[in-house]
Amino acid sequence: MFHKILIANRGEIALRILRACREMGIRTVIAHSTVDADSWPVRLADESVCIGPPDPHASYLNIPSIISAAAITDSEAIHPGYGFLSENPAFAEICRACGIIFIGPAPEAIRLMGDKAQAREMAKHAGAPVVPGSEGQLAGVDEAQALADSIGYPVIVKATAGGGGRGMRVVREREALARAYATCQAEAGAAFGSSELYLEKFVEEARHVEVQVLGDKSGMRLHLGERDCSVQRRHQKLLEEAPAPALLPETRAGLYKAALAVANAVNYASAGTVEFLVDREGQFYFIEMNTRIQVEHPVTEMITGIDIVREQIRIATGEGLGYKQSAVRFIGHAIECRINAEDPEHFVPSPGRITVWIAPGGPGVRVDSHLVPGYVVPPHYDSLVAKIIVHGHDRGEAIARMQRALSETVIEGVKTTIPYHLKLLADPAFVAGESTLARLEQNL
Repeated sequence: MFHKILIANRGEIALRILRACREMGIRTVIAHSTVDADSWPVRLADESVCIGPPDPHASYLNIPSIISAAAITDSEAIHPGYGFLSENPAFAEICRACGIIFIGPAPEAIRLMGDKAQAREMAKHAGAPVVPGSEGQLAGVDEAQALADSIGYPVIVKATAGGGGRGMRVVREREALARAYATCQAEAGAAFGSSELYLEKFVEEARHVEVQVLGDKSGMRLHLGERDCSVQRRHQKLLEEAPAPALLPETRAGLYKAALAVANAVNYASAGTVEFLVDREGQFYFIEMNTRIQVEHPVTEMITGIDIVREQIRIATGEGLGYKQSAVRFIGHAIECRINAEDPEHFVPSPGRITVWIAPGGPGVRVDSHLVPGYVVPPHYDSLVAKIIVHGHDRGEAIARMQRALSETVIEGVKTTIPYHLKLLADPAFVAGESTLARLEQNL
């Protein structure tokens, strides 16, 4: 087992990793920017190293500074969390070259799955159904136009290196394609350093369902069930739940089989998530694989009792999973609400100083947050400030418990999305388990 791990991230995920390390008897180092110097994760860590100014390109994306921080603190491994460098194959390769363990899959798997067009072709060869679309990256807008004409509108243009809803546009008519293509190219180049695009048929009234997988270095792979992430705004997830409601048994079994086929195809060894669209008839389509811990991993932990971050660390040391699929049990229902420092009506970021922070509690309630009174939510990073997760005997109890937990939560000094979540939890379509990507955004 490692004696010391450097955590190359911030906020709630840095604290989540730190807690897992502490329970495993592993010392921690937090690499942080100047603006995060007094944050709760930095205060709790055994050691900390400032790696640059607030701009993430000069700190949390600064590979030389992070590698140097690991070297001077004698850290054996680096956990990248999510976002930032977590899916950067070059960073994983540099760690390997420097004799530092990257807590995640091999660089080869990250590179393959990080290119959405290549991942799509690989999934198809592994036997997972994919949405009709381009074979690899598009050569230009003329090819996109011809392909869209052949498969029919609406279509969706995506960045091959994309994520988080950036470099992505739904196009419903021919006249809008050229403009959407140019916009996606510009966004992709700015966000990911690559302006390559691909195109797919846009599945109407779809649900976003993902399967959590684990794999070790001996080749053992299993799944931890599925999550429904259909509550989104502009491709940004807001609420997740496990298991997915109203899913046909044959669809669920097919999702598990396809997810494991994809993981096997890339010899996957770590925690990862295989994402799908599910249409009204229960047909599903592979869309991508995330080669990192997910923001929404707690709902899976709540229904399985498996600490996914601990499993990531164990796998990185070379340990085997030590259990088979038959040992994984699914109990009850879990829901996670992402609490962002944003205006709940317009979702405009609301940075500022937290004057009051009272977290909810009681049976079946978990809070993952780095907030403390007096903390200043900076404008430089993602606006997530807390995740409230609940577990219930069934979905109805979980919804009621989340409503109760949200009503207890007090965050003053900034605006938050709590009012949006309370409105969502009372929406008849959500309560009935009929959420789709389009319906809730239109209704709410």
